[in-house]
Amino acid sequence: MTTFTINDTPADIVKVFPKSSDLFKKNRIDFCCGGDKPLAEVFAKKNMNEGAILGELNASYLDWKSKGNVETDWDQISNSELVDHVVHTHHAYLTEELPALGQFVTKIYRVHGGSHPHLVNLHKLYNTFKMELESHMVKEEQDLFPLIKKYDVDPSPELLEKIRTVNTAMEEEHDTAGDLLKQMHDITNGFEPPVDACNSYRITYARLAELEGDTFQHIHLENNILFKKLA
Repeated sequence: MTTFTINDTPADIVKVFPKSSDLFKKNRIDFCCGGDKPLAEVFAKKNMNEGAILGELNASYLDWKSKGNVETDWDQISNSELVDHVVHTHHAYLTEELPALGQFVTKIYRVHGGSHPHLVNLHKLYNTFKMELESHMVKEEQDLFPLIKKYDVDPSPELLEKIRTVNTAMEEEHDTAGDLLKQMHDITNGFEPPVDACNSYRITYARLAELEGDTFQHIHLENNILFKKLA
């Protein structure tokens, strides 16, 4: 039975125990773009109660295991299988959700922007995020992922170097997406709707929170598992 300690990184913990991402999000602990720092460093920087968070983390993991859940050994999954998982799970979700959610963001901005000025910035941030992610997915599916699948079948040092160069650019774009999500999180008070929010307002915030969670998982799988296997 695994016991997580302050020497573990958030990225490695989420790799073993995906549900830990909920706890990390609640405590604003980065597990994707900047998830490679030991918890000790994170706790010290944020002045957090390490005992309380570790206790909750390990209790949650024990409960998760007791219900028959089993860790996914990502190291035993081929790069091509992981690419297919990202495309069919996370890219498919974004392709469907980004335009649909954009309509809700625009609606509450038009209706409530006058009394809730932060919705002006939310509208700008969301549309920038949408544009960035749509462009990013095209680059991955047309440029990066075919190279990775080719490397699985016919590896060469030259192809690996090309993949690493593209990966660096993709990680930079992941950082940009993560920063935009953090800004949206902050200006909406953690996607917490105001007391006078209408149903559309509440639905928009709930879907933004879901988008944040899925995108962080998406970036985590690429940065901390797929790209590291090709580093």
